Amino acid sequence: MNDEVRYHMLRPDQIVARRKVCPVVYIPIGTLEWHGLHNAVGADSLQAEGIAIRCARQGGGLVFPPLYYGESRVECLMEASAQDRHLIAEKMELSPDNFLPERMPFSATEQVLNYEKLLLHILAEAESLGFQVGVLVAGHYPLIDHARSAALLFNKRKYSRSVGMLAWAFVDHILIADQYEVAGDHAGGWETSHMMALHPETVRLDLLLPRGEPLIGVGGKLDARDSSAEFGNEIIDAAVEIAVKETLHRLKNRSEYHGHGRSLQEGLWKQS
Repeated sequence: MNDEVRYHMLRPDQIVARRKVCPVVYIPIGTLEWHGLHNAVGADSLQAEGIAIRCARQGGGLVFPPLYYGESRVECLMEASAQDRHLIAEKMELSPDNFLPERMPFSATEQVLNYEKLLLHILAEAESLGFQVGVLVAGHYPLIDHARSAALLFNKRKYSRSVGMLAWAFVDHILIADQYEVAGDHAGGWETSHMMALHPETVRLDLLLPRGEPLIGVGGKLDARDSSAEFGNEIIDAAVEIAVKETLHRLKNRSEYHGHGRSLQEGLWKQS
């Protein structure tokens, strides 16, 4: 079978063939955000898409195009809320005032609600295209809360609980937090290693300052200067292994996730 799993890159006959084998769709969500001088600003969505593609190739299914837009631009965003946001703005040759709440057409709460409605709409689109399980893959960590909220609301519908699609959401580092004491970061050794594994052409470690000097808009316990594609592949594959097990268990045991408060329960595959 064709190794291409991206929905938008396939013809109808190819889509139908893959969907018949495994009616699962992965939906990568991220943002456009500062990830240090050394990473691409699309790192979150690129990571989510790369992880989703590996999930589909390993366990079956298809991958929707990544979502880069629509999330809150005033909360949980480096340009808007980082302590060194003024330095980020300086490097981007922007005014830090560009990210003030009063510059936005919607309040913080309205932006969150609009985004969750967008996710619900995307899940409904996936359902209409014949998928039985839809998985939101969060690359920008704060989006996991919105993704889970949207999945819960989607699964609450009577149609979803009977014949419709079952939704789930995950972020890579949470799935393997028990395997790595330093799982997850922002543009540090974790995410930069991801990018070196998935899109090495976008990473420039030589742009990082020498050890001991603070890095702008970078956080985490793993030093970005110690990043490697080898480690990136290791942690991606570890997360993918669990994500695929969670997804396929939902596909084969849908009724176990229909009870109130159970649709996002994780780890049931361990009991099978």
